[in-house]
Amino acid sequence: MSSGVVIVGGSVAGIRTARALRAQGYTGAVRVFEAEDEVPYDKPPLSKLPVGADPHVPLLTPAEAADLGIELNLGRAVTGVRPEDSSIELAGGDTVAYDHLVIATGAGARPSPWDIDGVLVLRGISDARALRDRLAASSDLLVVGAGFIGAEVASLARKSGIAVTIADTAPVPMARVVGDRLGRRLVDLHHANGVTTRFGVTVQTMERDGDVVRTVFSDGSETSSDTVLVGIGASLNIEWLRSGGLATPEGVLCDAHGRVVGRQNISAVGDVSAWFRPSTGSHSRIEHWTNGVEQANCVAARLAGDLAVAAHDPVAYVWSDQYDWRIHLFGTRPAHVEPEVVEEAEPFRLAATWRDDRGEVTGGFTVNWPRESVRLRKAIAVRHASRSALGDDAKVVPA
Repeated sequence: MSSGVVIVGGSVAGIRTARALRAQGYTGAVRVFEAEDEVPYDKPPLSKLPVGADPHVPLLTPAEAADLGIELNLGRAVTGVRPEDSSIELAGGDTVAYDHLVIATGAGARPSPWDIDGVLVLRGISDARALRDRLAASSDLLVVGAGFIGAEVASLARKSGIAVTIADTAPVPMARVVGDRLGRRLVDLHHANGVTTRFGVTVQTMERDGDVVRTVFSDGSETSSDTVLVGIGASLNIEWLRSGGLATPEGVLCDAHGRVVGRQNISAVGDVSAWFRPSTGSHSRIEHWTNGVEQANCVAARLAGDLAVAAHDPVAYVWSDQYDWRIHLFGTRPAHVEPEVVEEAEPFRLAATWRDDRGEVTGGFTVNWPRESVRLRKAIAVRHASRSALGDDAKVVPA
């Protein structure tokens, strides 16, 4: 009897794989195992919905799963994998056989170094609800870590009238991703919205002081906050894979079609996976929503019998809502390269491009300019750019 496809993880990549299998005509068993009791939910709304809103946006309800013939096993943690006999181990000791395993366990928030009441992280739905409840009764928020999640939460808090301080060890927000020039624009954006910033500093001490958390920074400044959000990166959910020898510090290594290296009947999708990219000749993890969806479609097509499915070699893409900016970021930024920036004032919109040493566009950053986002993303996809991709009537701002 066929064991079908077993998907471990109710992430967007895992659920999209299950849905895509049915859409592609796969008729075998499809079983999803998720450690959380919650109905699988989308992650972007956790940091993008207004303060007070319900952050749970379902990806697959039990009724939908039943209609699609997908077995949804919630609250069933997987603790190990046995590639030699094609089975997984569940908490409690049960084993489940598979014909093909899809790993989709994603990543969790890197734990906060400070175990203090009122100091939170944000990665899952329970985190989002805890943060929502804290902010509803808060007047001051400290955000440690000025990446996408930290900046989005800061934005939402300011819109709710909460005083916000944001701090990061880097000299500007998202320095590794966008560089100094655009990073300085993001500093200005925070300031324009009344946020106090502490960049290029570390947290020296953080402690509970009565009703607030008192934080002292390496430059001697300090702040007191009702709530602290710590956003200092992600930690891969790979512990359960160690028994099967599938975990590496870089994630689960896969070929360009999602097959785990050395394992023809195991695939991996989403944040936990590091796929081989033909364009770079190396493995890389792309922790973006769109990449997880595209990988899911690729793996599902292959498992459904599409022998001609193309290798997945994406243009990385992510969007972020920060104050009145809708940011789109795609491609890659060559190290130590600052962008060419094009902007218009009325209404404000901005597009920036990075080029490699051959003059080819490798990455782009846009604000409130959806048309140029589409054009520039396509230009990057074919490794070709022209001035028309930035708009004929735009003004180039000197670097």
